[in-house]
Amino acid sequence: MKRAVMFTCVVLCGAVTVGAQVAPIALPKQAPSVDQILSLKRAASPEISPDGRFVAYTVRETNWDDNAYETEIWLADATTGDLRQAQVGVSSSSPASRQLTNAKKSSQSPAWSPDGSKLAFISDRTDKRQIYLINPQAGEADALTALEDGVGSFEWSPDGKNIAYAATEPKSAAVKDRDKKYGELQVVGQDYRMTHLSVIDVATRATRTLTSGPFTVGSFAWSPDGTSIAFDHRVNDSPASSGTADISVVTVAAASIRKLVTEDGPDSRPVWSPDGARIAFETSMASPAYFYTNRLIATVPSGGGTPAVLSSAFDEDPSIVAWKPNGLYFSAAQRTFSYLFRLDPDSRAIARLAPADAWVGSSFSLSRDGSTVAFLGADATSMAEVFIAPATLANPKKLTDMTAQTRNWTTSTLEVVSWKSQDGTMIEGVLHKPLDFDPSRKYPLLVVIHGGPTGVSRAVPFTGATYPIDVWVPRGVLVLEPNYRGSAGYGGTFRALNVRNLGVGDAWDVLSGVDSLVARGLVDPAKVGTMGWSQGGYISAFLATHDAARFKAISVGAGISDWMTYYVNTDIHPFTRQYLQATPWDDPEIYAKTSPITYIKQAKTPTLIQHGAADQRVPLPNAYELYQGLQDNKVPSKLIVYQGFGGIGHGPSKPKSHRATMDHNIEWFDQYMFGTPAKATAAGSK
Repeated sequence: MKRAVMFTCVVLCGAVTVGAQVAPIALPKQAPSVDQILSLKRAASPEISPDGRFVAYTVRETNWDDNAYETEIWLADATTGDLRQAQVGVSSSSPASRQLTNAKKSSQSPAWSPDGSKLAFISDRTDKRQIYLINPQAGEADALTALEDGVGSFEWSPDGKNIAYAATEPKSAAVKDRDKKYGELQVVGQDYRMTHLSVIDVATRATRTLTSGPFTVGSFAWSPDGTSIAFDHRVNDSPASSGTADISVVTVAAASIRKLVTEDGPDSRPVWSPDGARIAFETSMASPAYFYTNRLIATVPSGGGTPAVLSSAFDEDPSIVAWKPNGLYFSAAQRTFSYLFRLDPDSRAIARLAPADAWVGSSFSLSRDGSTVAFLGADATSMAEVFIAPATLANPKKLTDMTAQTRNWTTSTLEVVSWKSQDGTMIEGVLHKPLDFDPSRKYPLLVVIHGGPTGVSRAVPFTGATYPIDVWVPRGVLVLEPNYRGSAGYGGTFRALNVRNLGVGDAWDVLSGVDSLVARGLVDPAKVGTMGWSQGGYISAFLATHDAARFKAISVGAGISDWMTYYVNTDIHPFTRQYLQATPWDDPEIYAKTSPITYIKQAKTPTLIQHGAADQRVPLPNAYELYQGLQDNKVPSKLIVYQGFGGIGHGPSKPKSHRATMDHNIEWFDQYMFGTPAKATAAGSK
């Protein structure tokens, strides 16, 4: 259920009103339940106004009745005095904030008009995603579009008179006739529905199509003079076609298109220079191994020419934020942290911008002149909060206090630890410890392995929604999240260490991390378990078939059991060809060497398998293959197939599916690792 716009959080914040004062109550701390963790409000998508005075952002809430995560847009005035109303998610010391939207379903992706007088946003309040406009000072939202299949993304023109948007074309008449005759079907490799650009006049609602044809549009950006739009596009909407992305420019008046960047590999996310003379973009520079090699930032003259790489000296994946008069801004991970960087397009000098070293910044949004930035910031003691700061990020001002929701919880302390792997490679990970941690005591250890493999685990609280880390740790359990070889944030060489070494080298990193904690006297070696989703599920399956004596219990979430099975079923075939450097027809030995199913007769550890029924990324046959192998070899095992995962079906996306994966893991490890009854999860369920 949606809450009222303003409310007093007497119970949640632990406060009572005494006269005109709000006095805190020191409530006893309690460990959070699964439902409490999943019900946390979370801030996201900060967008700074052109003049830098206001920040629009979203707050996500959990609607258990409709089984949905829903977002609404809030507005913070960074120049006014303290907020006196006690509100969940807004600090009493923060500048004034107020909820701007409060409709059915979600409102998201706020974007300011160039003069700051309006906010455009996307909402699915009528079931399809449409663009809406609202006066941020007062008034109701007004629908700008009413497309049959909704809108994907949009951007204001520099003069604020038009909005360009990308939308998927409706089914063709031929396909509709075919469906009417035969029922719905799909011809694989042919039935693509392309996404194209259109522009709508904000005042008159007159709409014109700018692109059409056998390609699908991704990201796009207006030229500073408003006459053209640069956009990336690929041959179709299949994820396997991401490597075909090129960049073109379309004129708004004539809808004429010219190609700009056409080299091999993905070239995407074009951004114009302030003077319109150049376009920056992200590129693989024709690398055939773009899944794991460093992405680069390059520029090309907007009229056409040879691309020039600007970020060769930066050993990580940069993500372009904006090009302002004072530099080209990008964000990137560095080890377990992430920061904003400023690149000088002429000298190619790069400066890191951050208020602290041990800090995770994201979702950066710069004012028109580049002098002020809004962003999300988090660290080992704080959830992601909205901040505003000068472009240097010095002395940021916090606009939200989402972490206040957790102050009466018994949580954990987070520490970045490191160890040497079997081959001498240094590996880092995040260690979760109980608040009353005693270094002289030996604890049970659970290992939670991230996906990717180019994901990364960070020292930030309450980031997990698939595995109940924050339920386990207050019970007296250590949790280790290893950033195994291939993880993001550690440079291109590290990211390539699992090429033709998947599973094998990854297992070295996990096992050596466990061994390092055992050697420090922190872990009871008889009480160790492991789990992970996607690539983390694959590594867990690999460990299940290699180290039967090491683990008491294992959980495999949407994991790969057989690379051959994965290759022929997945929606991203190039991923496997790049990491194993072969197809299964060219080199069946490397597919067998790195597949858990090859070693199934070695499996002994009780294993839970969780998988989405309609998973396109790691399709369901992987789960059935592993399960049948375990069953045939008399290994205690359970396969749970979940319905209703959103998107490509690769992971839980709704509150009840998150609750299910978390509760089922608690039950499994209670039974096989801790020897306690599964009913311990009942308090965390509705």
